[in-house]
Amino acid sequence: MIRAGVVGATGYTGVELLRLLLSHPQAQPVVVTSRGNAGEPLAAMFPNLRGHTDLTFTEPDAGRLADCDVVFFATPHGVAHGLAGELLSRGTRVIDLSADFRLRDPELWARWYGQPHGAPELLDAAVYGLPEINRASIPKARLIAVPGCYPTAVILGFIPLLEQGLVDTGRLVADAKSGVSGAGRKAQVGTLLCEASETFKAYGVPGHRHLPEILQTLAQVAGAQPGLTFVPHLLPMIRGIHATLYATLSDPGTDVQALYETRYRDEPFVDVMPAGSHPETRSVRGTNRCRLAVHRPQDGDTVVVLSVIDNLVKGASGQAIQNLNLMFGLAETTGLDGIAVLP
Repeated sequence: MIRAGVVGATGYTGVELLRLLLSHPQAQPVVVTSRGNAGEPLAAMFPNLRGHTDLTFTEPDAGRLADCDVVFFATPHGVAHGLAGELLSRGTRVIDLSADFRLRDPELWARWYGQPHGAPELLDAAVYGLPEINRASIPKARLIAVPGCYPTAVILGFIPLLEQGLVDTGRLVADAKSGVSGAGRKAQVGTLLCEASETFKAYGVPGHRHLPEILQTLAQVAGAQPGLTFVPHLLPMIRGIHATLYATLSDPGTDVQALYETRYRDEPFVDVMPAGSHPETRSVRGTNRCRLAVHRPQDGDTVVVLSVIDNLVKGASGQAIQNLNLMFGLAETTGLDGIAVLP
């Protein structure tokens, strides 16, 4: 049994990670930390866990965490910088759900996150944990940087086009919408029910923290730096991301439906829907699946890709478990084969 520690499990990604770990047949959480809630039973904070665990939150302690086989960080940015190095030096593997190790350039990270990078010496060891492009590197990784939610939806949607060099990479557009849980569990006016319900708005148009992560990964896929307009929006719902992606074909004769079906044929968590489909966020709620549909309106040279994920699962905690499975030689789908909840 894989012994797992979870640092900072009081947020939405934290409880989703615990839900998945507690139902995982080959892994179990043995240490769950929170400075502000030490001594409180997990089930007291998260009633959905009642009857599934007797664990209580404890103060972060590097010694106890180092006894784990793997430690997850479900923390705000900057926290993993302080603990990851010590855990790695003691042989514990680290899966970080924050943005701390996603960007390869520490100065770029500092500009977008407003503070110096706390562990630049670890960046070379970090593997970007998107299995659909880095599956070969993940099993031997010591440190995984789990992709962000918007980047997961956007990158998976663009990969087939960029890998084959079929679009103008200088004119990519990602129009993405997220449920309110993407903002986290902290109290803030903008995510109060009366503020977020019955309305719809864009935000971060001049620049969003996920933009450099998306650009970095698309450049890896395309072999050149792309030009991307990325506009996120806040939807009045709890879970889900819908990304509508636009690109201009360089070869109008391309069969884009066949391209996507071929690229993702063997991917367990990417579902390319039949031609003409319109995937819904509710069809992936609670699952680790990304559903894609590809269109060419009026048979023109514009490709429209529709990409939906659950931001807390494939966009965070489920993808973390997918990486865990690959790191420890398990079937990639272990603990992740649940069916979406409807309605």
